[in-house]
Amino acid sequence: MKECIAMLLAGGQGSRLYALTKKLAKPAVPFGGKYRIIDFPLSNCVNSGIDTVGILTQYQPLLLNEYIGNGQPWDLDRLYGGVHVLPPYQKATGSDWYKGTANAIYQNINFIERYDPEYVVILSGDHIYKMDYSQMLQFHKDRNADCTIAVLNVSLEEASRFGIMTADADGTITKFEEKPKHPESTLASMGIYIFTWSKLREYLIRDEEDKTSSNDFGKNIIPNMLADKQKLVAWPFEGYWKDVGTIDSLWEANMDLLDPNVPLDVWDPSWKIFSRTSGHPGHHIGKLAHVDNSMVTEGCEVEGTVQNSVLFAGAVVAKGATVESSIIMPGAVVEEGAEVYYSIIAENVVVKKGAVVGAKPEDVEDKSKWGVAVVGEGVTIGEGAKVGPKAMLEKDVKAGENLW
Repeated sequence: MKECIAMLLAGGQGSRLYALTKKLAKPAVPFGGKYRIIDFPLSNCVNSGIDTVGILTQYQPLLLNEYIGNGQPWDLDRLYGGVHVLPPYQKATGSDWYKGTANAIYQNINFIERYDPEYVVILSGDHIYKMDYSQMLQFHKDRNADCTIAVLNVSLEEASRFGIMTADADGTITKFEEKPKHPESTLASMGIYIFTWSKLREYLIRDEEDKTSSNDFGKNIIPNMLADKQKLVAWPFEGYWKDVGTIDSLWEANMDLLDPNVPLDVWDPSWKIFSRTSGHPGHHIGKLAHVDNSMVTEGCEVEGTVQNSVLFAGAVVAKGATVESSIIMPGAVVEEGAEVYYSIIAENVVVKKGAVVGAKPEDVEDKSKWGVAVVGEGVTIGEGAKVGPKAMLEKDVKAGENLW
């Protein structure tokens, strides 16, 4: 028996990341020079003393499955427990894709019951943060709660993007509304829940029997529990947290790593973020290179100029090339004289000689036309080509082509 296990929802398509998730699941998107997004919730589990994690996959799971492997990098290669990848599977009554977050957990009731837990933590695979789930669990126990929701205060302008709740002084939730058009509060759900398993099991089964349900925690399970006067409490979180489900938020989170005023410390030895890093040699920075306020990971070769950027393993910035305020993912090459500004360059992209991708905000007169440019995995930007801001490229660009 395990006191508490975690179920990590990692099956979303990540459509708002467009070209970056065309060939891989959102939790597998590279982040911060040496990580993938899923490293954060997995590391939080291990650091919090949770050694049994089910990872629910669905969309483009191949690379994610390969990356997780037996869970050894996160100390989750256990004989009893450990990490388990849980895709939808064939059953005697047929097979179904996961229809919603609640249905995904429902379809894995048998897996959960193998460990007979008292409590289940429900996590999302697309958040960047460090959280001690053991503190949240203790809060859940102390309040004798049926469900505890991790919350943070957001601005009123942002509130309609979240599940918003009202809570009493002791944290008891009195009202919950998923993505309200006219929010009455700024207390936002982080999509991180702890349930008493016996209670969650009951509501999952009831939800599955309701053919009109969206099978979603925010839209169905939580409102139904609240309507039945179950005890739901809000656990306030203080610290860095970002949902990196959009291009802008993913870029911003990477840039936050370079800002000393932002409390996102991935180097803290007391709360290590584990990852399955590649076996690249150390990075090389040439004599004429200039690197300023950037993260340059193992295996990188830098001969040009890199400013305020994140370079993943094996990235190359050639002589005379410029990379500014950008994310260069594993194996990408920026050739001699090429320029990359405010962009996300996906894995194994080649930006050929003299090509320009993206633009500085001050160089775009109409600010509505400025934004982060994205080049999808394996794309080649031809020699001398020009790719403007807000671009979203999934196909090669010919030499000399102008996409401004």
